[in-house]
Amino acid sequence: MSNNIEPFRIAATDAQLDDLKRRLRETRWPERECVDDWSQGLPLTYAQEVAAYWLDKYDWRAREARLNRFAQFKTTIDGIGIHFVHVRSPHADALPLVMTHGWPGSIVEFQKVIEPLTNPTAHGGDAADAFHIVCPSLPGYGFSDKPTSKGWNVQRIGRAWSELMPRLGYKRYAAQGGDWGSIVTTCIGIQDAVNCVGIHLNMPIAMPDPATMNDLTENEKSAIAGMQHYNDWDSGYSKEQSTRPQTVSYGLTDSPVGQLTWILEKFWSWTDCNGHPESVLTRDELLDNVMLYWLPANAASSA
Repeated sequence: MSNNIEPFRIAATDAQLDDLKRRLRETRWPERECVDDWSQGLPLTYAQEVAAYWLDKYDWRAREARLNRFAQFKTTIDGIGIHFVHVRSPHADALPLVMTHGWPGSIVEFQKVIEPLTNPTAHGGDAADAFHIVCPSLPGYGFSDKPTSKGWNVQRIGRAWSELMPRLGYKRYAAQGGDWGSIVTTCIGIQDAVNCVGIHLNMPIAMPDPATMNDLTENEKSAIAGMQHYNDWDSGYSKEQSTRPQTVSYGLTDSPVGQLTWILEKFWSWTDCNGHPESVLTRDELLDNVMLYWLPANAASSA
C-alpha cells in the first residue's frame, strides 16, 4: 500500500457551481413555522434570506482561495484517502498537533486558529507556544474519501490519525478535538499513549456517577439539565443519522436548501450566539462550512 502524500487543492468545477445555483433558484419552499422563534427549526424567513445570499452574493471562488491559503494534502490510510491541512510552524521546536472536527463541522472550523497556533509571535504570543498543525477531514467528510463498508468508528479513526502523524514526521504529538473530534481525540489518548503527549477537548464526555446523584453542585445540576434538554429537544438529527443515514441523505443531497437548513439550525443551537448564529459567525463562514458538505455530496457518508 502506498504511503505517498499528494498535494491537494479545493477546486469546484463551474458545472458544480452552476448546478448549485439552478437548484437554489428552483427551491420548493414549505409554509412558515407556527411560532415566532426557532423552537420548530430554522425560520422560513431566515432560510430564504440565506438562500438568496448564497445564490446572488456569496462568492465561492474568493472563499475557495481563502481556504486554499493553507497547504492541503491527501494520503491513503487503512484503504481510504484522507484529506488534511498541514501547516508547519516557523518555530523549529513547535509541538505537532492534530485537530479533529465533528458534525456538522469541517476543516473550516480551524481557519481562524491555524495562523496564531503555528506562528504565535506574529499574534502577540510566545514561540514556546507554537504548534505544527494537522487538520484532517474525517472519513466521509469534506474531501476525504467515503467509506464503502461499515466499521469506521472513532477508535479506527484515532488509529488512522496515529498513523498519519508519524507519516508526516511527527512521532511525538498532541491531539485536540470537539464534537466527534473530541471522542476521536480521547481514543488517540487511550490508544497511543506512548506517542501522544496530551489531549485537549472542547466537548469532554463523562457520564454522571449514580453514587453522587443525591449530592449535586449547582454546576452539576445545570449540566444534567443540559443533557436532558439535548435528549428531549436537540437529538432528533442524531437518532435519524445514526439509524437511517441513507434515508435522510436523499433530501440533503438533492436540495442545497435542505443541506443548508439541516446544518445552520445546529449552529444556532450549539454556539453561544444569543439566539442568532450570525452573531458569532459571518454568513460567509457558515456557507463555507455548508459547501464542504454540498460540493462532495457527503450527506450520507457524514451521517
